[in-house]
Amino acid sequence: MQAEVKHLTTADLEAGLSEIRNSPKDESVLDMIVSRPEEDGREIMTLADLDTEVGLVGDTWQNRPSARSDDGNAHPDMQITIMNSRVAQLVAQDKERWPLSGDQLFADIDLSAVNMPPGTRIAVGSAILEATDQPHTPCKKFSARYGVDALKFISSAIGKELQLRGINCKVVQNGEIKPGDVVRKL
Repeated sequence: MQAEVKHLTTADLEAGLSEIRNSPKDESVLDMIVSRPEEDGREIMTLADLDTEVGLVGDTWQNRPSARSDDGNAHPDMQITIMNSRVAQLVAQDKERWPLSGDQLFADIDLSAVNMPPGTRIAVGSAILEATDQPHTPCKKFSARYGVDALKFISSAIGKELQLRGINCKVVQNGEIKPGDVVRKL
């Protein structure tokens, strides 16, 4: 039986900001790939394909409705989410709990609005992603899994500036990816 995780306080979370700010700006490695094969389902992948039509092959992005799209279907600029590994570790406290965030890719790279504005291209393995202008926002599930203080921390002015919740991307070049692949800002 897994021990209950105590959610961090705002002070605990803010104490981790300097470590997050030290993330590499231009190049790192892919730490984890997570598919969402069904609602609330998570599968850690050791090899995956990114596709311009379906996003992460095996993920249900294309079946998820979005209030942000004109037709209510999956938003084309929200195919892939990337979360900074240092942020994931801070809020989750254990790598086994990273997938609960609902993000698909985790990398130790600076995702701040200054470093990764919309239009930034990111190579991951042989695939290329493009950061979009769709904000990646936390939801009540994020709060339930990581705590109210984590939700407030991610949603704060500094949280938005650093894009602590991560970024939304679209696939612009198909490719195969695996943990350990280089993640590089182009």
